[in-house]
Amino acid sequence: MKTITTDQLKAMQSDRRGILLINTLDESHFEATRIPDALNVPQSMENFIERVDEIAGGKERPIVVYCGSPECNSSTIAAKKLDAAGFQEIYDYDGGAKAWKQEIEPFDAPVLKPWGG
Repeated sequence: MKTITTDQLKAMQSDRRGILLINTLDESHFEATRIPDALNVPQSMENFIERVDEIAGGKERPIVVYCGSPECNSSTIAAKKLDAAGFQEIYDYDGGAKAWKQEIEPFDAPVLKPWGG
């Protein structure tokens, strides 16, 4: 398991490596912490490992897990579970949704033109 930064996650998404991006929080927190292309698989689910394996199509696919912020430990718990289960390429996006919203979304927002312009 490796910890990655916002820039590293953005690069992984851009290079089309086929990463699986997983939000590890419970479903009730998913929309507020969603990063584009992320799927919600709560690490608290009994069948978390099986569900990730099913979605990933095997243990060889690169998987990035994240949660709400650096103070949240859900993604670290998930990464450790996946690592122990034999997944080969696990990344914990430590900054989580909070860092993504601060570092990426302001620059990805559409530029609004003046009324009538």
